[in-house]
Amino acid sequence: MNKAHPQSVAVDSKTVEKLTHVSGEQWIKEGLAIIIVGASGDLAKKKTYPSLLSLFTGNLLPSNVVIYGYARSKITDEQLRAKLRPYLDGKAKSDVIEDFLSRCYYQAGDCYGDLVSWSSLNDSITQYEQDLKDTKGIDRSNRLFYFAIPPNVFAETGGAIKVTCMSPNGFSRMIVEKPFGRDLESCKDILQRLGQHFDEQSLYRIDHYLGKELVQNLMVMRFSNLWMENIWNRNCVQCIILTFKEPFGTEGRGGYFDQYGIIRDIIQNHLLQVMCLLCMECPNKLDGPGSGEKIRNEKVRLLEAMPPVTIDEVFLGQYEGYTDDETITNKDSNCPTFAIIRCFINNPRWAGVPIIFKAGKALNERKAEMRVQFKPAPAAETLFNGVEVPRNELVMKLQPGESIYLKSNIKTPGFSSTPIQSELEVKYDTRYLAKCSSCNPDAYSRLMLDVLRGRSANFVRSDELIRAWEIFTPVLHQIDEENIRPHSYKVGSRGPDEADKFFAEKSGYLRNDAYIWEDGNICRRTTPAEQ
Repeated sequence: MNKAHPQSVAVDSKTVEKLTHVSGEQWIKEGLAIIIVGASGDLAKKKTYPSLLSLFTGNLLPSNVVIYGYARSKITDEQLRAKLRPYLDGKAKSDVIEDFLSRCYYQAGDCYGDLVSWSSLNDSITQYEQDLKDTKGIDRSNRLFYFAIPPNVFAETGGAIKVTCMSPNGFSRMIVEKPFGRDLESCKDILQRLGQHFDEQSLYRIDHYLGKELVQNLMVMRFSNLWMENIWNRNCVQCIILTFKEPFGTEGRGGYFDQYGIIRDIIQNHLLQVMCLLCMECPNKLDGPGSGEKIRNEKVRLLEAMPPVTIDEVFLGQYEGYTDDETITNKDSNCPTFAIIRCFINNPRWAGVPIIFKAGKALNERKAEMRVQFKPAPAAETLFNGVEVPRNELVMKLQPGESIYLKSNIKTPGFSSTPIQSELEVKYDTRYLAKCSSCNPDAYSRLMLDVLRGRSANFVRSDELIRAWEIFTPVLHQIDEENIRPHSYKVGSRGPDEADKFFAEKSGYLRNDAYIWEDGNICRRTTPAEQ
């Protein structure tokens, strides 16, 4: 391939010279080639390239960065750029988008392990790196590989990269997308496929939930506020609830989803990872060199304190019409699209506190949140003349409308002294995010920058994955082998009718039906779904 390289592209000097929080780091002064494996697929077009554009626009990539796509589709550089352009339009100024696209190239291969094609790509990257050295005196260049491909081709891809395309004098890092298996055995198989080629320090297993702003905020909120540590334990907490809700179904992805189900797709990875950060013990270091491994050590310690889930702690649902999806071949599928699971953490901080995971598709709203309900205030009913005093709750909304609020009791306005519930609230989205475009980068941009900086805390280590699957695999196998049937529910509902009873019994959560929520300037009684 004869490629023109980006160092020959004219770049606005004001853009290049703008200082950012990574300007002083060594890697941004070096060469960088990013290789997107599976570049012609939906994930690359919809997520990977737009996120790289975000980093490029924010001057968070080396000024001489080059981006190569690799896939089996027989297309040219210009055809790749034409495919990407609709997904980039409107995300930056048109001249910035064109500058970005001018740095995007393509290498086709007969398969993902095609050594001849990978060698050709390596020749192009090597020429780019040599040009940097000759023209700018940059003698160290790094390579970042993004695996936007299914796990069944991880091994051949990793083998080809290891043999033909590793950086000779800089780092070579691999970003790997889920799924990381569908049970313990398949997870170990995937880990072995990549582990035979790369060490743990080179592998970054991405879970985009760990890149969300409020998830990133968890450790700062927990460990920099004196008041929080004193109430964050079994003595004060009644239950912890992690919720994920989508208002749409599989929508043509049923063939894929039916192999996994909502537990594997959402609970065992996204919600479990968030729960680890919410509940783990404080590491000895939270930022700076070495902090990533210390954080991940504490996550593993927490998971080791969780016993495997049993079937009596699981409630399953499936929305009506799920198997009407043409891509689902098993029309008698018992695949759950809704689940509630209760877990426990058997350590001194959390023993006996129900940890509730709740996730579903085709529900009444889009929502992802963490909710901690505290135990009732001591002797509250006696103190307030028999009135039932609502429990405090700390709610952290991940989406939509990022916010943190503490449901607290205040006196009823006017002559009454009866306690009523209100909020102490930080509306993250309006106070910070709406006023600052750089305050809330998308999760993929944030995580890819972490990889470039060598920050591992927000990525899943192999022992984390294994322990997570040890917790869930037995009950998942039981559901499959015994063909346990899910409860049916209507599209657009809150889930199966029986779910509320199961949830109440398993969590001990007490709903305050009198809670009034201030929606802008209007105070109104909340529906059960909003609470």
